[in-house]
Amino acid sequence: MKTEIKLGISVLLIGLGVLARVLPHLPNFAPVAAIAVFAGFYLGRRYALVLPIIAMLIGDLFIGFYDFKMMAAVYGSFVLVGYLASVFKSRKNTEVILGTSLVGSVTFFLVTNWAVWQFSGMYLKNWAGFLETYVMALPFFRNTFLGDVVYLAFIAGGYELAVYLAGKFYRLKEIKKIAVPV
Repeated sequence: MKTEIKLGISVLLIGLGVLARVLPHLPNFAPVAAIAVFAGFYLGRRYALVLPIIAMLIGDLFIGFYDFKMMAAVYGSFVLVGYLASVFKSRKNTEVILGTSLVGSVTFFLVTNWAVWQFSGMYLKNWAGFLETYVMALPFFRNTFLGDVVYLAFIAGGYELAVYLAGKFYRLKEIKKIAVPV
């Protein structure tokens, strides 16, 4: 894929990531992990690692920054998701992409809720507090997973449709060039 096309897609993805974060939405129903997964499979490792971070930083400029340790956990989880997707790029098919998205949702859940338990002071620093952190976060996991799947379907499906239609249009133009008028 040409660099210009990758950059154009990147700008669109960052814009989607920022808009979805600043506009009203369900808690944790955002496209950032989906952007990381899509970029890992379709654009390459560098894009998978950088695009979610740029979208998060720009979004945080509007909605506000928060505790550095928590931000590091959130941003780091998206980097892990993007890296994971880029590792499985050679096995790209619907099942692998969806499986990677699920693993990404679980990774985000595990990493960010560990950080909440460790750094927020909201939960006791014992086994009971650790478990309570994850139990209380289950409703957010549902939204995270649904957001990841819905946005990934929208992004990857839209991309695949655009490629398909561009291929049809291109072949149609080529056929018309070769056709001999009657």
